Amino acid sequence: MLTLTVALLALLCASASANAIQARSSSYSGEYGGGGGQRFSHSGNQLDGPITAFRVRVSKYYIVGLQVRYGKVWSNYVGGSSGDLEEIFLHPGESVIQVSGKYKRYLRKLVFVTDKGRYLPFGKDTGTSFNAVPLHPNTVLRFISGRSGAVIDAIGLHWDVYPSTCSSC
Repeated sequence: MLTLTVALLALLCASASANAIQARSSSYSGEYGGGGGQRFSHSGNQLDGPITAFRVRVSKYYIVGLQVRYGKVWSNYVGGSSGDLEEIFLHPGESVIQVSGKYKRYLRKLVFVTDKGRYLPFGKDTGTSFNAVPLHPNTVLRFISGRSGAVIDAIGLHWDVYPSTCSSC
């Protein structure tokens, strides 16, 4: 009985040690913007695949609305209905590695920077600047969260490794 207990304890310690030395890969940047609006999160959408496109509704002053395509599936639209809708698709295998922008009480500008050197800007160049990058190497933007109402009040950026498999991409 003592041998079995010692063996089980050794196995548990080895498992705990292996988990402790595994490299972390996820990180979070944000929340950038004001305090209004209702919370939203695309955390479940990342299961549909990597980010492949953005739809951003922009008015004269604000980022009004936002929708992200994960794999081949569009997220729910968040935000208001005024302004012009702009849509940009990523190239196959391209990922967002940096997001910058500006805000005051609401989000005013977003710039998505990809690992292919492309800058995808939306909105107006006024307000307090932010620049978000992942904390861990070889990680990319996996999903967004934030708060919205008639406009995008605030945005949060969630980083992790590029999905190893994606049947719907």
